[in-house]
Amino acid sequence: MDLVLDPPYGVAPIQLGMRLDEALAAVPGWGEPRVLRRPSRNSARASWTLDHVGVQALAGGGTHVTAIEHVTAIELWWPGEGRTSGTRVLLEGDEVFTTHAVDLFRHAMGRGWTVDISQPEYPVIPNVSLGFTRQTSQEAERDTDGLPKYVTSVLAAGKDYCNYRYQDGSR
Repeated sequence: MDLVLDPPYGVAPIQLGMRLDEALAAVPGWGEPRVLRRPSRNSARASWTLDHVGVQALAGGGTHVTAIEHVTAIELWWPGEGRTSGTRVLLEGDEVFTTHAVDLFRHAMGRGWTVDISQPEYPVIPNVSLGFTRQTSQEAERDTDGLPKYVTSVLAAGKDYCNYRYQDGSR
């Protein structure tokens, strides 16, 4: 199975802005999700594991507890050290969890995207709103800078979601 990142729209067939129940209905072949609802925070998440790849749809409504929950972000996790998966997470043809992170970010810059690595363990592509993690407690292969050679998670969100780093206007 291929999960294609489509920033800033989602990971097909789950689209950002869908109600959580619509997202659940869109992926019947993914199996029974684990759903956690937090009425006090007016948020919810649905989680699946697809051949060792973790997928989580994060949802939040308005300020009222009974507001309809909409998907605001989708996060995907690598299978883990020593595990392989038939599920691929793709970004413009690059397999996110098996393409060397340096190459993944170089390809993104080649598309005209800005890649912010000011926090090396948590690089982001602002305005496209992709956030990555290069951190793991597992014995993963490391680059010379000590970071895992590959990203360990990716978050796809709305256009301005990852712009929190630039609240001072430094972007």
